[in-house]
Amino acid sequence: MRIDRVDATIFPTTSLLALAFGDADKIDRITLPRPAGPPEGFAGFWRNADGTVRLCLAEDWSYEGKVAGRRRSARGTYRRDDEGLVLSDESGLRTRIAVGDGRLEMAGHQLFKA
Repeated sequence: MRIDRVDATIFPTTSLLALAFGDADKIDRITLPRPAGPPEGFAGFWRNADGTVRLCLAEDWSYEGKVAGRRRSARGTYRRDDEGLVLSDESGLRTRIAVGDGRLEMAGHQLFKA
C-alpha cells in the first residue's frame, strides 16, 4: 500500500485547506513584495558542490530553490539586508543566506555560482 505524503511546510493555510477539501485548483497565489532596483550581482544560478541544493535568484528579486529528495521547489522573493540575503517563500518562511567571497551559505550549505 502506497501513501502519498504532502510536505505541508511549503503551503500557506489557504492552500492546505484547499488540498484537504479537494479544491486545489482554487489555491490562492500570494504576491510577495519585491525590492526596488537591481539585485546587485546575486542574480543567477547557484548550487552546492554535489548539486543537491540549487538556487536560482532572478533579476526581478524572485527565487526558486530545489533540494534533492524534495518533490516541490521552494519559490518566493529575496531581499538584501545587513547580514546578507533573506529568502521569503509563499508560506511566510524566511531563510537567511550569508554572503561570502564568491559564495552563499544557506542552512549549512555552501553555494557557488553555476
